[in-house]
Amino acid sequence: MNANLKEIRKLRVYSEEFKKGIVSFYESGKYSVLQLERLYGVNNVTIYNWIYKFSTFNEKGIRVVEMKDSNIDKLKQLELKIKELEQAVGQKQIKIDYLEKMIDIAKDEFNIDIKKNSNTPQSAGSLRTRK
Repeated sequence: MNANLKEIRKLRVYSEEFKKGIVSFYESGKYSVLQLERLYGVNNVTIYNWIYKFSTFNEKGIRVVEMKDSNIDKLKQLELKIKELEQAVGQKQIKIDYLEKMIDIAKDEFNIDIKKNSNTPQSAGSLRTRK
């Protein structure tokens, strides 16, 4: 019985607007063909065909070649951004440590408890007092 069954191929049809959108993402330099393939689940050969068909930069008979340097530059930029963010986090941590030390000094020298005590009962709010 199973011998008569055929596997149905999934044929996806994409709108021309979608295809041009993918090509514009590629041309903007934000995404590589491999990244677009992973994001949208479209085969890279199909994306290259769309680039040949819809790209404003590519002429017929010219092959599209992605330079590895562009990916390396993107990686360097991302590493630099990570370094800057780690530095900012480090500076914030130093500031937090400083403020905590100041709170401890205020508590020891002036008997001021700045940190909120978790056992403190909640305020009932401000009620009008009778005169």
